[in-house]
This record gives sequence, C-alpha cells and structure tokens, in this order.
Amino acid sequence: MVREEKKKQNQEEFIMKPKVDFCFKELMEDEIIRKGFIAAVLGVPKESIGKTIIINTHLRKESEEEKLGILDVRVEMMDGTQIDMEIQVAPFELWVERSLFYLCKMFIDQIHAGEDYSVIKKCIHIGILDFELFEKDPELASCFHFWEDHRRRKYTDKLELHVLELPKLAKYDYPPTELINWAKFINAENREEMEKMAKTDESLKKAYEKVVKMSADDVKRQEYEEREKAIRDYNCQMRSNWNAGVQVGIKQGREEGI
Repeated sequence: MVREEKKKQNQEEFIMKPKVDFCFKELMEDEIIRKGFIAAVLGVPKESIGKTIIINTHLRKESEEEKLGILDVRVEMMDGTQIDMEIQVAPFELWVERSLFYLCKMFIDQIHAGEDYSVIKKCIHIGILDFELFEKDPELASCFHFWEDHRRRKYTDKLELHVLELPKLAKYDYPPTELINWAKFINAENREEMEKMAKTDESLKKAYEKVVKMSADDVKRQEYEEREKAIRDYNCQMRSNWNAGVQVGIKQGREEGI
C-alpha cells in the first residue's frame, strides 16, 4: 500500500524537462507555442509572424555517400523562410561545424535541377545549448551573419545563426525579456520554475500546460524516459572514453619520459 502511494506521488510530481529534445519537439508541434518561441529568438512581435508549419526534418541527400542531415525541428514561415531548431544537452566539440553543416544543407536543399537561385529563401539555425560555447562572453544569446571584416558590411541576410547558452542563466543576472523567460522555461528543472515563467506570457503558459499534460500521459512519459536514458548512456560513454584516453595519454607520456 505504501509502495503504491509512493508510486502515485512520484507520478504526480514527475514533469518533463523542456530541454530534453523529445519534450522540446512535442512543444514545437503547437503553433502558438512555436510562434511565441520564434518571436522571442528573432526579437520581433508575435503578431508579425504569420502562419508557420512543421516540415520534413530529413534533409535531401544527393548520393548514398553524402552525410544525412536530420534536424530536431524544421519550420517554414509564410515568406518561405526556413528555421532549424536544435537542442544539444551534451557538450559537442564540433558544434560550430555541425550547425554550419545543417544550415548550409538546409540552404541548398531548397533548389532543384532546372531552378534558378531566385527560389532560395532565408535560412535560420537556432542552437539551444546546455553548455557554453563562448565561455568568455557574458551574453546568453548570440546572433551571427556573414560580414565583411573591415567595413562591417553584411554579405547576405539569407543565412543566420542563433545560439542560446543555457548554463549562463546560473552565472549572470539578466533583465527579464521574452527570450530570457523562454530560456529559463527551457532550462527549468521543476514545476515551480516553469509555473513562474508561465505567468509572463500566453505562449509560455500554453507550453507549461502542454508539458503538464504530456507528463501525465503514460505513453509520452515512456518515450521521454527512453530518450532521457539514451542521453545519460551517451554522456556516460563519452566520459568513459575521455577517461580511457587520459589514461592512455599518461601511460604514453611516462614511456616517453614526459
């Protein structure tokens, strides 16, 4: 009886973390939530964003040898602009290269044989990172374009990269903005933190309500926990590989008299 009550209590207290990619993808399926997040990242009013649709996350391959690109969330705006949203919870040494690969792949994926370059629309990559990419910079959010080095003239607006570094929330006291509120919501570890952010915006309120609903769904919870376990196993394997590499390095150094 006690065990059953404890199990029930754990089920009631359990809530998914938005920064686990399974949960984030499910949230972005809702257009109101999706538009709220996009508006916060781009720094534009929600009213200025028209209809958005989720499109195929598999990027086209020209040959069997070419690397397959699979995006977390891929959105198309009314004007044809495409947005790729990627959650990365484990440190990724080659994140810059990976994000550029996905952005450029998405860019060239728009044009087909017989078409000219006028069909190509703007592509935006949003990386939501649970590690610091620019450790010396206090800014949580960064936006990148292609610029001329000396005159600071923008080469094109068709390629844009955004980076959100969630760990910086614990290091710096940022004034509240829509983007900071979204970052805090995605980084939240419990209901209280999510509820606090849900009070700041209608799309965040809806996001919180959806997380609560998904957390109470046994099927969704099982899918979420399987994904969370896969992430833990991957991180554990990476630590194991790192430690093994360190030991090999120490042994080789001793043999060489270093």
